Order: sequence, then structure tokens, then C-alpha cells
Amino acid sequence: MNEIATCKYCNNPSAVVKFGTYKGTQLYWCKSCKRKFKGDTTLFHMKTPPEQISSALRMYYDGMSVKDIKGLLKQEYQNDPSKKTVYGWIDKYSDIAIKEAKDYQPKIGNTWIADETVLRIGGQNVWMYDIIDDKTRFLLATRIALSRTTHDAEMLMKEAQKKAGKSPKIIVTDRNSSYLDSIELTFGADTEHIQSRPFTTDTQSTQKIERWHETLKERTKVMKGLKTLETAIQFVAAFLVHYNYFRGNEALEGNKTPAEAAGIKFPYRNWAEIIRQPVSKQVEIQTHLTPKIHISKPRIRLPETHVGRPRKRIRTKSSVVRPQVSTTSGIR
Repeated sequence: MNEIATCKYCNNPSAVVKFGTYKGTQLYWCKSCKRKFKGDTTLFHMKTPPEQISSALRMYYDGMSVKDIKGLLKQEYQNDPSKKTVYGWIDKYSDIAIKEAKDYQPKIGNTWIADETVLRIGGQNVWMYDIIDDKTRFLLATRIALSRTTHDAEMLMKEAQKKAGKSPKIIVTDRNSSYLDSIELTFGADTEHIQSRPFTTDTQSTQKIERWHETLKERTKVMKGLKTLETAIQFVAAFLVHYNYFRGNEALEGNKTPAEAAGIKFPYRNWAEIIRQPVSKQVEIQTHLTPKIHISKPRIRLPETHVGRPRKRIRTKSSVVRPQVSTTSGIR
């Protein structure tokens, strides 16, 4: 026990024993929290130290491109991971962060602000609805939609109501007609609906959520758009966690995060702590497996012109030989 004396997870100084080796690295077992860990700082099934991975995630959600992240890791740490490796880190730990943050309920004010903006996904323009708390700047809900209908706005309101655990007294929106009926259908007549504009001197305007949209678009501009709807939903959800829980807001006192202003005691302060949390062996192995995709054979029979070039069939009189039948052959 000369190399390590405390558990990485519970910090128990007297419950750690050696537990074999993994690729030449000493493993340890904690009798107190029943967890296995390595003697060095790297993670299981990973060659890169967690400090570099957490830096890559923070830089990615702060606005750097994957190409620039690769260049910085090579310059600072002499580590040159592939783009696929960096995207693998982002995909894996973004899902973990989304899962960890989904069940927390913020203590927010009674005035909410809703707005929508356009995102470019797969070469197509889609609408992204957002709703934010005026007091804490906590982003309550986000919804990607292909249209701006009452149903789309109503789904956003219901998601925000579920997250907050209450209904607001005032909702400020722009003059989009999809908000008119959706607010009353979700919250009833007790919630006052104020239609405003983003750049006004009024205290109740949509300027605060417009600033959030600017932050998001600055990030997606570096990415040159999102490729598919699935990746867009994952990115927006993970960026919401980064904005609410990890990124300090200059408009709040003491540069607090919106989650801190909303009274949430989130156990993770940054991406580094998300990465260092224990992951079960089954989950860890699944992240390194390539899913088997079965493509069934199409049963539709293609037309002859789609299979290949058909042969030109020429029918001539000489090529047709018909047997001659005698009219007297059957008479005896």
C-alpha cells in the first residue's frame, strides 16, 4: 500500500486493498464503498487522462471546434486524438450529464419568458422554442419543432411546468400567434400573457432569452450547422446542462450559475467531476461496442429498367418457324 492509501470515491484511508493489474496498471478495491479503481489518473478503457477529456468538453461547449480542440491537446499535452475519439468523449459524457441533471427541480420566480428561433439542421430550417425564468435565468425547457403551431408551444409550456413544479403568474413572449391559445390551455386564465418585443426599454421584454439564443447560435456557427435531428436534440440538451449548471452568468450576483441562483445543489461543479463519477462495468463496455445493425433485404421487385439494360429484342419473319399442318393428314 505504498502507491495509494485512500479510495478515490469515498476517501476511506483504511479500506483499500490491491486487486490485480490491468494492462500493467495496479488496480485497487475499496471494502467500504465496494468499488474498483486504478492506481493512476486515467479512466478504464481510456488512454487519455480525465483532465484532458474534461478540458475538451468544456472547450467544446464554450465554442471551440473539434479541430481546434485537437490542436490544443497536441500542443499542450502532446496528445493527438482523432476526431472520432473526441466526438466519442462528447457523446458519452453529454448523455451522462443529461441523465444526472434531469430530476432536479429549481426554485424560480413567477415571471417566465418564452421565445423561438431558427436552427439549421441537416440543410433544413427548424424552429427551437425556449422558456427561461426571468429571476434566475434558469432555462426551463427547450423544444425543437418543424412548425410554429399552438401544439408546439403548448408542449413547451407543459414541459416547463413539469420542470418547475408550478405555473407562472406572468409569461412574456413575442407576438407569435402560437402562444395565444397554448398559454391558456396549459396554465388557465390565472396566468397573465404579455406580448412584448426584444429590444425595448420595458422591464418585461424578451431580451434575456434573445441573449440565450445569441449564445447558442455563436456555438452552432462554429459547428457549421447540425447534421441530424437526433444529434441536434442531444447537443441542445447537453448545452442546456452546461448553461444551467456549469457556466457562470455575469448577470447574476457573484457570477453564479442559474442552477445555484435557483437553489439547486448539484453534486457536480464542472465536466471534470462528471467524468470522474463511477460508471458500472456494463455501461462502460457498452460505450465501446459497435451496435449490430441488421438491414433487411428489400422485398420490392424493381422494374426491369432499374436492374440492368434490357436487351433489344428484334423479331423477324425468318426467325419465326411455324410447323406446317396438312389438312389431309387426319383423313383416311
